[in-house]
Amino acid sequence: MPARGNALKRTVRSTGGKLLRRFGLLPGGMPDGLGDDATLTDATLNGEVIVYFPDTMDSLYQLRSWYGPLQELHRAQGVTIVCMDSRTAAAVRTEAELPVVTIALDATLDAIILRSDTKLVLYVNYNPLNTAALRSRSAIHVSLLHGDSDKVVSVSNQIKAYDYSFVAGQAAIDRLERYTTLFDAPARCIPVGRPSLDTDRTEVTVRTDDRPTVLYAPTWEGGQASAAYSSLSTHGAAAVRSLFDEGLQVIYRPHPLTGVRVAELGEADRELRTLVESSKGLVSTDRPLQQDFIDADLMLCDISAVAGDWLTTGKPLIITRPADPQSRDAGTALLSVSPRLAVAEAENTGRLARELIEHDPLHEERLELIEYYLGDITPGTSLARFLEACRRLAARRDELWARIQEQERSGDADSS
Repeated sequence: MPARGNALKRTVRSTGGKLLRRFGLLPGGMPDGLGDDATLTDATLNGEVIVYFPDTMDSLYQLRSWYGPLQELHRAQGVTIVCMDSRTAAAVRTEAELPVVTIALDATLDAIILRSDTKLVLYVNYNPLNTAALRSRSAIHVSLLHGDSDKVVSVSNQIKAYDYSFVAGQAAIDRLERYTTLFDAPARCIPVGRPSLDTDRTEVTVRTDDRPTVLYAPTWEGGQASAAYSSLSTHGAAAVRSLFDEGLQVIYRPHPLTGVRVAELGEADRELRTLVESSKGLVSTDRPLQQDFIDADLMLCDISAVAGDWLTTGKPLIITRPADPQSRDAGTALLSVSPRLAVAEAENTGRLARELIEHDPLHEERLELIEYYLGDITPGTSLARFLEACRRLAARRDELWARIQEQERSGDADSS
């Protein structure tokens, strides 16, 4: 069969692609594919666990949320983070005490998993590029995601691609049973709580400002219209002005992905940062989330995982109603026991916030939801459940893979 196309043209295209990758001229969100493949021809990965992360720097916050638990897992079973983007890999090497390799070619990935004693492959999102690792039959594939929320991504049909999903609590299982089809959530989901609550206990300062303070933490624009929950360009400016007019302090915490897909959101973010800073508020970009939680008396947020995490504070919150008519949620109890803020009500945010800070009628109902959403938050419990779940699945993988190999050997003997 003749070769496809023109060899010279293919060489030119390949060289041009390498130059674009080398000089960082690829479109945002596209991994550069500058891998360590040439040095991995006969290499094996130490440990039993791979965390597959083919994303670029824009999404690194998703992996960062698992650094602490993964470092503990590395001590127990050995973990290697596999990237597809060399810039992301370089950042991870400086931030986490974990082995990191960059693999650009599917063939390299397939071969190194087979040569190594890889038992589990973990994923922190549903990136379509995850399929490169999902092809492996010799490992069990586990979705971790990066937070529990009532977003539609939490019930995405993509969950079926993974053997198991680690979820925070019963709320996630109930949500999947309610909003997905042909998916056995109780069998495929393993509740592990939020292990990062046990490992990411960063140094925080005692609050000194006694002014009532509101944390505004909107989400990004989402990957599709059904997930357009961000209030930044619809509620944001009016709500924040109303908070300042009411004499409340404001902490604005931008989402790391804001403006990545929709330029209008990036402009709204810039304008809101200016408004907050000019009004002597705080734009929180480098502080731990727990510090913002400590410093705030109430949180205003969108449908996102930060709402569930806030439950542990016991303080009131307001969740916005998306303005986009195409948006859909996967609502659970939290949405029904939280005040919801529509666009038309944004100018009254300050009054509503002050009323809730002074009188919080839903306090007890929210406290009752903590275990339902996050599991047992007794210190150390979530991390222990996470490590035990990984250990059990690694043992199960050994049983299943041994059976498959025995069947393949029997087949070879029968055919000889």
